[in-house]
Order: sequence, then C-alpha cells, then structure tokens
Amino acid sequence: MKKIHIIGLGLLGGSFALGLKKKRPDLILSGHDNNPDHVAQAKELGLITLHKERPDPDTDVVVLATPVDTLSDLVQQTLDGTGSKTLVMDFGSTKAEVCNKTAQHPKRQNYLAVHPIAGTEHSGPKAAFEQLLDGKVLIICEMEKTDVHLKAMAYELFEILNMKLRFMDPLEHDLHLAFVSHLSHATSFMLGRTVLEKMKDEKNIFDMAGSGFASTVRLSKSSPAMWAPIFLENKKNLIEAMDAYIHHMKQFRDKISTDDYTGLYKEMEEANKIREILDLEKRD
Repeated sequence: MKKIHIIGLGLLGGSFALGLKKKRPDLILSGHDNNPDHVAQAKELGLITLHKERPDPDTDVVVLATPVDTLSDLVQQTLDGTGSKTLVMDFGSTKAEVCNKTAQHPKRQNYLAVHPIAGTEHSGPKAAFEQLLDGKVLIICEMEKTDVHLKAMAYELFEILNMKLRFMDPLEHDLHLAFVSHLSHATSFMLGRTVLEKMKDEKNIFDMAGSGFASTVRLSKSSPAMWAPIFLENKKNLIEAMDAYIHHMKQFRDKISTDDYTGLYKEMEEANKIREILDLEKRD
C-alpha cells in the first residue's frame, strides 16, 4: 500500500491523513476538496502532499469524506474511475442510502461502507488533528460484500489508526445513529436557537450561562453544510427519535406544571441510568 487519495479535506478527512502520516510517513497522500481554500490549507498544514482532482487509476485507497448527500453519486463515480485493485471507502454518518444505491454497481466488491464515530463541533482542514480517530469506534456495514484482499488492506489502515471495529447492518446503523447522534445535534441546534431568540429581549442572558449550558449547546456550533444533509438523509429515523424526545419532554413539562416532585425525581433517576451505560462503553 503506497498511494491514498482523500476527497473532502475537512475534520474527518484531514484527521485521517494526519493520523496515517504519523505512523506511515512513507505513504503518498493526495487529495481534493471543492473549496479551494481548503485545498490550500490542506497543503499548507501538510494534510496532503499532492493536490489532484481525481485519484490515479492505480491508487490503493480512496476515502470519501464529503457531505452525505454527495456520497451516493461520488462512490459510483470513483468506482468508475479507479482500477480493479483500488478500495473505495466513505466516511458518511448515514449508510442505508449509499449502500442501497451502490448495491448493483459492477465494482461493488471494491467498496467498503464505514463510519468513524469521531468528530468535534469544528470543521475544515484547520480543525483536523492526528489523534481524532485514535481509539475510536469504526462501524463497518456489509463487510461481506467487499473483496477479501481489499478488506485486508482496509484493516491494515484501521490497525494503524488504532480503531475499534464494530459491524452493523446499514438500516440498523441509521436507526441507532438517529437516537445517539443525530437527535443530540438537532436538539442542540434548537436550544441555541431558543436562547438566541430570548437574548433579543434580555441582553445579559449569556452572563448567566454556565458550563452546563456551554456543554449542552456545544454541538450547535457544528457545520450546517454537514448536518442539514444528514438530517434529511436520515429523516424517517430522526423524526421517530424527535417524536419520542418530544413525548418525554412534554411529560416532563407536565410534571413541572403540576408540582409533581416525585414524578420529576423518578424521571431524572431513570435518566441517570445512562451514566452506567456510558461508563461501560468507556471501559470497553
């Protein structure tokens, strides 16, 4: 494995490049981004050595780290333009649509659907850092449909980056991500929106905002260009998650409205159980 091409030189694509360069400085990393400023920054920061709009036909691995609404077409175009020994992976946080649309491609065996569970609220090449993927979970979908030799090359990359592999069906992936990732981003965006609206009348509201508010609203600083496509691509599952959240929020509101101390306490005590699950995940 010598040549890797990255399309989308933002947080994920850039961090993938930096993590590889740290462990394998011999690799030739090329890349492209539709934003010329991102290309210039990526070269300046050393994310890539070469700027190429398209990967060479003999490229070993092509990684697609662009918004999810671009990935279905981009996967097929990349498969069309690369050789039979090139592995194509996408980093999208939805998987059902891209897997479905790629299912009948004559080079389907050259494609591996993956999703790194990693990120921050920041975006662009300047947000990239080499430790982002270290020790993080990587979800792989439809592993059995990828050529065994190309899969071995992918596993070599994941081992270099010290990633924990998990295997899921694309539909299962999208449903679970709607609840544990997409819903939290949607609620954070709307919390930020609600407070900003209130600030129009009360200019000093942020003087009273503590660390709890900052941590809860942090995700609202995420890129709309990234998240609007995710919300729409996974809208069926996200709406299900939002409906469940609204239901619980309404019940919580009703308990506050009726001074139901016992009910409030029990609701929060039940929610506290998430701590046990998260602590187990950290130890895994």
